[in-house]
Amino acid sequence: MIIKTKKIGIIGIGHVGSHVASSIITQGVCDELVLIDIDKKKSESHAQDLSDTIVYMPHRVNVISGTYKDIIDADILVISASKPIFKEDRLEELENNIEVIDEIVPHIKESGFSGIILSISNPCDIIAYYVKKQTGLNVIGTGTALDSARLRCEISRRTGLDSKSIQAYCLGEHGDSQMVPWSTVTVNGKPLLELMKEKSETYGKINLKEIAFKTMKAGWSILLGKGSTEFGIGATTTEIIKAIFHNEKKVLPCSAMLNGSYGQADIYASVPCVIGKNGVEEIIEIHLTKEEQDDFVNSCSVIKRNIDKIYNI
Repeated sequence: MIIKTKKIGIIGIGHVGSHVASSIITQGVCDELVLIDIDKKKSESHAQDLSDTIVYMPHRVNVISGTYKDIIDADILVISASKPIFKEDRLEELENNIEVIDEIVPHIKESGFSGIILSISNPCDIIAYYVKKQTGLNVIGTGTALDSARLRCEISRRTGLDSKSIQAYCLGEHGDSQMVPWSTVTVNGKPLLELMKEKSETYGKINLKEIAFKTMKAGWSILLGKGSTEFGIGATTTEIIKAIFHNEKKVLPCSAMLNGSYGQADIYASVPCVIGKNGVEEIIEIHLTKEEQDDFVNSCSVIKRNIDKIYNI
């Protein structure tokens, strides 16, 4: 019997890519990790720094600063490469990051890589769509998986209850137009909207619009405070990778190609997805109110307008 080891490649070892790598190693997710960056000295230094931690990690991981030739047998490839962020709106990053992706894609195709791509680079939904169209590979965008975690944490702060006991999603764009289907949010299995009515003296004081807005702006708030976001996206990406490697069939809100779901087609947007060994194995269509459906359609229209911009750049 031949035991297959698990191998991951990461393209772009900046704040995001390096913390994805650190999270992967800390949780003992893979056996081999290939770091690829245009700045070879930086990727070599990260590889050495990460390798120095292995003695204290769950198990051995072979970390190297490699090239595209090293990812031919990788199971998962994480794309986190991007140019510097100067503006608050993720959509403002589109033109510069399309240039980055155009530099990367030919190398991926030439490498012979045939696994699953996790796309982090912003604007996430549009870049994931573009990578899918350019490579024809199995592509998942991290989308609102992190936003949804931020949403659960924000509700937790308002209710005093553990975020793990809260089920809540941000859907649509990983950006300013994202929406929260409040009718589906549950706390300890009970709808939040019901709790707000039943316990008006406590839950009734929760401002849903304020929570949604703070969640949407959380990434920018972190970036302004320390220059980058890194820990949250590192943990989020690792959670998706674990669901793939262990065939967990875990439901996570990720950016996936919609072909009829939620009334949308030929577009990447975040919806609840069953994640297993084949990537997105099923899209879960949760019931939305008319207002929520309208908000979701509006968010998708923002994504579509910017997908159209790609081909006019």
